[in-house]
Amino acid sequence: MKLGIRSVTMDDIANNLGISKKTLYNHFTDKSQLVREIIRLRITQDQAVCTSFAVQSINAIDELMHISKFVIESLSSINATVFHDLKKSHPDAWKMLEEHRFGFVYNQFFDNLQRGIDEGLYRKEIHKEIYAKLHVVNIDAIINGNIFPWPEFKFESVFLETFRIHIRAITNDQGLNYFKKHLLNNYT
Repeated sequence: MKLGIRSVTMDDIANNLGISKKTLYNHFTDKSQLVREIIRLRITQDQAVCTSFAVQSINAIDELMHISKFVIESLSSINATVFHDLKKSHPDAWKMLEEHRFGFVYNQFFDNLQRGIDEGLYRKEIHKEIYAKLHVVNIDAIINGNIFPWPEFKFESVFLETFRIHIRAITNDQGLNYFKKHLLNNYT
């Protein structure tokens, strides 16, 4: 995740693990299988963390804040070339990420919108499907790097700005006041 997928060889991985390359190949048939397993594990871990935020959070805004911090911490430590490498050289792993974003991430965000409406923090007239899809493609646009190229635009800065826009778009007065009072300091 730090060096990019293409620049790390199976020899590098075996050496770093202190095992022989043959031992590594006893567990994985090739680098593509290893990449798929890493992505599958990462998705499973991310889903568990985000699901726990939904359960443990005080309200929908608090949940979004926890998830957003987690996304920033997770993605800002990843070399921008990883996503390019996945898309170009590991289409199966890339497809898993796409399914995760347009499945789990979409549904979690959709559920958060309903939760916020039910709690009286979000506007009742929100078109949940549109906002949930916008959220997913927004993250994709930030990761992509074409619109906000790194290092000119740091992932964290772009994500925080879009998060602020998003919160202001979905909250009603009560939700915006809650955000300003309790959580805004975490995102300044």
